[in-house]
Amino acid sequence: MGPEPFPIPPYSRDWGETGTVEVLAEGARAMMIEVDFAAAEPGALVLFRMRPRAIAKHVGILTAPDRFIHACERLGVIEEQLTQAWRRGAVAMTLAQ
Repeated sequence: MGPEPFPIPPYSRDWGETGTVEVLAEGARAMMIEVDFAAAEPGALVLFRMRPRAIAKHVGILTAPDRFIHACERLGVIEEQLTQAWRRGAVAMTLAQ
């Protein structure tokens, strides 16, 4: 509730978007602490780069060491296995202490 903590920049739907500005990751880093993905615990946000050299465009919430919740356009909000394919582009964030 209330105003956004900082302005939200435009965000494209291009999963393969490359570039130097990590809009999603920079926004998360402004409010959270980046942690080593291997050390992330349930409740951590996980940002995903969907393709090599692409910027992070997807986010989920870790529910167990091998599971996460995220939204899929055709399936809605689901919990699924954190497979090796998902892990390849993962960056973890946790709430600031």
